[in-house]
Order: sequence, then structure tokens, then C-alpha cells
Amino acid sequence: MATLEPAAGASLGRLEAPQLGEPIHEPLTELEIKLEANRCLYCYDAPCMRACPTHIDVASFIAKIASGNVKGSARVILDANPMGASCARVCPTEELCEGACVYEKDDTPIRIGDLQRYAIDYVMDRGIDLFAPGAPTGKRVAIVGGGPAGLSAARDLRRFGHAVTIFDPRAELNGLNTYGIVPFRLSYDVALWEAQQVVNLGAEVRTGVRVGVDVSMEALVKDYDAVVVACGMGSVPKLGVPGEELEGVWDALDFIERAKLGKSVGEVGDHVAVIGAGNTAIDALTCSKRLGAERVTMYYRRGESQMTAYEFEYEFAKQEGIEFRFFCAPKRIIGERHVSAVEFVRTALPQGGTKSTPLAVPGSEFVEPVSTVIRAIGQSRLSDTFKALGIQADDGVVKVDAELQTTRPGVFAAGDCIFEKGMREAMVVEAAEQGKQAARSIDAYLRSGARV
Repeated sequence: MATLEPAAGASLGRLEAPQLGEPIHEPLTELEIKLEANRCLYCYDAPCMRACPTHIDVASFIAKIASGNVKGSARVILDANPMGASCARVCPTEELCEGACVYEKDDTPIRIGDLQRYAIDYVMDRGIDLFAPGAPTGKRVAIVGGGPAGLSAARDLRRFGHAVTIFDPRAELNGLNTYGIVPFRLSYDVALWEAQQVVNLGAEVRTGVRVGVDVSMEALVKDYDAVVVACGMGSVPKLGVPGEELEGVWDALDFIERAKLGKSVGEVGDHVAVIGAGNTAIDALTCSKRLGAERVTMYYRRGESQMTAYEFEYEFAKQEGIEFRFFCAPKRIIGERHVSAVEFVRTALPQGGTKSTPLAVPGSEFVEPVSTVIRAIGQSRLSDTFKALGIQADDGVVKVDAELQTTRPGVFAAGDCIFEKGMREAMVVEAAEQGKQAARSIDAYLRSGARV
């Protein structure tokens, strides 16, 4: 069982990860930074701050950029959002802070995401540490999962002075930020920098450890004063059609991870078919295009308006030359040893039911020749894991109260594992906020004298 237990100042990152083309975010010029920062009206009701799930004081961080205090600006951002570096790259700002900007009605909202990235890049490039651990309380907290929610909880718990140990089954921390988002949107180095900030505060890290397998939940309950479950979700579910065992059929997360870390995915061929319409599907589509596929097509059983991908992701995919086919679902995957085609059937939604299960249209089957199939239809829920942890889950969603405490006293939860099922995908910024909430609740719980 591999473990890593760095003290403050230790380094994460043992993999060499290449880029798949240039990053999609062009940095602002110094002139653009000054112009954007000086456009802010410092609105008294701060609609941008209210629109941010972590409630970053946008006016304050922009004012600090305008005055030349970039380090102070980064501190304002990261104080509110421990995942501020990744959120500046992957958040749907047009739906959140920029969408709430008073300039938005004129189609010229302040480029808040770009300014946020500028401020954090400033401290990241200079190796500046902004926070310090609090005075030791003698309390110990175990965190199951080192993704955005777990890291956010760990960061604030260390600032409260509690000892923290993060357990994660992967080799590196920061979950899908590290492994599941294409590098031209969020680089490997940025994801690990965020994790390193938590390690620098003295968090103990045990990677390669699966809670419930390598260490029992009962052991954590016995050895720690509180536990945070932040293990996210699992792999992409099967499509449930014949032929999925053929070579060339991928789980989107496995495909993206291998491509991001420079591992071979083989020849993707001339035509890649991606099944699904969320952000991971968009990443699989654009990644395939950059790996050399001549034609890349998304197939989705619903319509364009039901896509769960962010609007800016969808627009980016269009610019990359991706094709989109709506109202069709795979019926079987065809091939001998390797996939060669997919048979689809056209679908339709019941009248008046945008969230209803699409129905197959009889006699509408058609066959598309393809060289690779990537399934990107969401992630499975870790119901068996939650059962092993002794916490109650409803259809794979961990049940928590207003304080994010589970049905097991002293055990809290945050992140994708508590995200309700629906037509929208969870955001990194929401996981960060839940991690902060869990940390505050645990701090109050421990200072009250309670224990697991």
C-alpha cells in the first residue's frame, strides 16, 4: 500500500504530464488588466459576489489589482475559495459572477475570471504562501478523498488549528481537477499547486489508500475526532448495449486521464463517437480532436437545450470543429475485435416532458461507422462505499443535515457525493464552498467538546 505523508513544505507531483495543444485561456495584457480593473463600479449590493457560490469579494480583489496590490488581491480570492486557481479556468463565469455584472446587459461584463486568474498566477509563479495554520487544538480530522471538497475542508481545518490527514486512492491529490479535466482547460501543474497549498499548511497525506479496503471506517472513527467524507463519485456507467467489451470503447474519464498524463490511448482513428452531453463529454470530444481524429461527433439522446455542458464549453467545442447529433441513442456497438460502427436509434421526448426519459422511435435505426467510442454519461454513485462507511445514502446521494453532518454523528460529507441528481452538473466552486462549510461545522462540533 503506497503512502505519502509530507510535512509542511513537502512537494506533491511525481508525473510528467504533457500539454495537448495550447491552453484555451489567453492571459490578459498589462493594458487589458488595467482597463478591466478600472471599469469596476464597486456596486454597493455586489451582485457578482452574491452570484459566486464561495462569495468572493470581487470588488475588493479587483480594487487591489487596480492599486497594484496583486498579492493582496490573490489573498482575497483564495481566502474565500481554496480552489480559486482552477475555478478561474473552469467555472462558468458567464452564469455566475460575470453573468451578474451590471455591465452584462450591455454585453460587456468585466472579465472577472481573467482578472482572478491573473491575480492567482501572480502568487503561483512567485511561490508566495498566503496562509498559515492556526494554533494547535489537539483535535484530529480524517478526510476521505483529496478532491476539491476534501482539500477545501482540509485547508480551513488547518487554519482553525486542527490536525488533518487526507486519505486518497490516487497517486496525486485534487481529484478530477488533476485527472479528469483536459490540460488545455486546466493544467496538471495548476491542480497540484492547489493541493500543495494544503500540504504546505501541514496536512498529512496518505495516497494510494482506499478507505473501506486498506483502512476501515471504524479505524478512522477510533483514531480521529471527526471525519469528512469527500470521495466524490465513481467511473462512467456502462451504456448497457451489446458490444461494449470491444477494443476502442472507452470510459471518458479513463480516456482523458491517460491523454492528460501522456499515456497511450492507441490510435483514435478517423471518427470518434462520444456518447453524452456534459462537460466531461466536451472534454473527451475536444481531446479526441487534438489527438488527431479527423471527425469527432457527440451523440445525445435528448436535445440541445437539455445539454448539461456549460454554454462556453459547448461554444468552444463548436470552434474546435466538433459535430453534434441530438435525439439519438446507441442501440449496439458493432465490430469483431475492435469497434467499427455503432447502431443508433432516433429518440423523442414525451410531449411536455423535457426531463422525461426519451423514447426510441420505432424503425428509425441507422448505423454510423466509427473507430472509437467514448461513453460520457455521467458518473456512478459509490453506494457500496457509503454502506461500508456506515452512513446513509438515498439512491447513492449521501444524506446530510444543514451542517453537512451525515446520519453518523461526527461524520460529515461534502462535494459530489452529496450533490443531488438532476439535469445540471456539479461545479468545482460548489465543492469548494461545501468543503468550507464542512470545516466550519466540524470546528464548531469539536470546540463544543463532541467527538466521533
